[in-house]
Amino acid sequence: MLKKFAVILVGGLLLAGCENLNHREQRTLSGGAIGAAGGAAIGAMTGGSAVMGGVIGGAAGAAVGALTADNGRHRR
Repeated sequence: MLKKFAVILVGGLLLAGCENLNHREQRTLSGGAIGAAGGAAIGAMTGGSAVMGGVIGGAAGAAVGALTADNGRHRR
């Protein structure tokens, strides 16, 4: 019971930290999450380390997300 409560509490605190993000921060966060998931999957499928694949993929995804953010300006 205590373990479930701790997991819910930590998850809620992590989600609360994402409330007031600007456009660039949102792109960075989502790029990092997508990159980490993809890197972990590729690392596991190729017989490498899923953790190292996730770390590398997350860093690359966050960088791409931050660099491609347009700060709310939309192209026409």
